[in-house]
Amino acid sequence: MAYTTSSIPEQTGKVAVVTGANGGLGLEIAKGLAGAGAHVVMAARNQNKARSAHDEILKAHPDAQLEIVELDLGSLDSVERAATSIASNHAAVDILINNAGVMALPEGKTADGFEMQFGVNHLGHWALTSRLLPNLLEAPAARVVAQSSMARLAAKKINIDNPHLIDEYAPWKAYNQSKLANYVFALGLQQRFEAAGVEAMSFVVHPGFTNSDLQSTTQDHGGAGFLGWFSQKSAKTAMAPAKGALPALRAATDPNASGGTLYGPRFTSFGAAVRRRTLRPGADKAATQLWEISARETGLEIELEVGSR
Repeated sequence: MAYTTSSIPEQTGKVAVVTGANGGLGLEIAKGLAGAGAHVVMAARNQNKARSAHDEILKAHPDAQLEIVELDLGSLDSVERAATSIASNHAAVDILINNAGVMALPEGKTADGFEMQFGVNHLGHWALTSRLLPNLLEAPAARVVAQSSMARLAAKKINIDNPHLIDEYAPWKAYNQSKLANYVFALGLQQRFEAAGVEAMSFVVHPGFTNSDLQSTTQDHGGAGFLGWFSQKSAKTAMAPAKGALPALRAATDPNASGGTLYGPRFTSFGAAVRRRTLRPGADKAATQLWEISARETGLEIELEVGSR
């Protein structure tokens, strides 16, 4: 039986943080969790869009418990402020969905000098997860969900020696690498949860081919070439954001889900949210290398001791 928002068990009493909850997939993920009773923290950069999304969710679910927190994943200072705000209001965080991202932008830098896509899509979420880790471990069985993409398969590896692709930048190359980083991060985090013996779980998901606002944003910024134009035009035939949000919602709420699972559409780009294979040779080594890069660049660790909770 297909997993839908009606499949989501009661989430009352749980706190869920969703990045990029101001539109597209993030909005639908937030709406699904709020509809099931969770207190949803809508972490978003664009506050005007966040307020509009807030109102949209309340229109669908008048009793929804919502909270807006400003978060710019391209600034470690902003991540720190957002995490501090969330932690001060919620001792325990039950669900963290690292959803926000940018795709195939012209070369640019974050506030901290990181390549924009690696900086926003991975390092910003690394920093947020690191800062919220104590709150996640306070929850009975927290879940961390990373939004990856089929684009990860186009990346041969993460460039350990040059993660910001200095003098090697190409929009799609950078995007593919960042999505592979999301994937490796999720699996590496699950390994560390298991090694520490904690009940928290980490998942990786991808939405398939979904008509979110990501394609139009990419095209508006230019630099993505023919593939960017084609992606925007063909998005008319893609799944609606509500359908593309289901893999993340299933990972966050399915009582039968196991940590380290990948959820995505049944038919790769389309279909019901199902469990997919996570086999990738060298994943353990890649995770170790990614941990080293991420800690070095952000100055923040994600390490757990045995019996952390």
